[in-house]
Amino acid sequence: MLMFVVLPLVMIAVYAFTDAAGTLTLDNFRRFFTTSEDLNTFAYSIEVAIITTILCLIIGYPAAWILSNARLNRSKVTVMLFILPMWINMLIRTLATVALFDFLHLPLGEGALIFGMVYNFLPFMIYPIYNTLDKLDNSYIEVAKDLGASPFKVFTKVTIPLSMHGVMSGVMMVFMPTVSTFAIAELLTLNKVKLLGTTIQENVNNGMWNYGAAVALIMLLIIGVTTIFSDKEDTRANETGGLL
Repeated sequence: MLMFVVLPLVMIAVYAFTDAAGTLTLDNFRRFFTTSEDLNTFAYSIEVAIITTILCLIIGYPAAWILSNARLNRSKVTVMLFILPMWINMLIRTLATVALFDFLHLPLGEGALIFGMVYNFLPFMIYPIYNTLDKLDNSYIEVAKDLGASPFKVFTKVTIPLSMHGVMSGVMMVFMPTVSTFAIAELLTLNKVKLLGTTIQENVNNGMWNYGAAVALIMLLIIGVTTIFSDKEDTRANETGGLL
């Protein structure tokens, strides 16, 4: 942990708060918040991440529910088919998406970017929700039915609240890498769309480590705050039994 987690984070912080000469400075952060292009890129990255996360949740939750429902899915092979893309390198999956759009004569751009993001990160939404639903205590559902709740109320008042831990895990697993990715945007938009990860990558490749580290640190802080907020929501849900 010290070697591969703490030390790299400390190095990012050191580079972010220093200039090329090693002098302490806040110019890197000042530059970010005063450069309209970088701010627009940051806002657009958040927008893409939110859209991708929402689409993955809309598609992933019903898929996870079907996979966890023994009456609808009696084979673990179906689960493996959903998880199988996670075993393939993301770059290969993205190149396959580019080939698919080329085969269908569809233009590469924002639409292709969203499609590629959802395709790449959908399994990361399905798997944690499926795990939560699969381990769900069916006695809660049976009690709700015995008390006269309709299937719709059972789903909205019991199943969904009790699966929120998996939902929050899926949201974090999709949102965080979507904000920081750059290869998917470069390949699926032919470098026409720039995300925050692209800004970091360009600065590092051009030798501007200090500014790149500052942008990366800003992104890490936002992700950290989001994670803390998510953990508090999970704790509150666990204390109330997951039911409202």
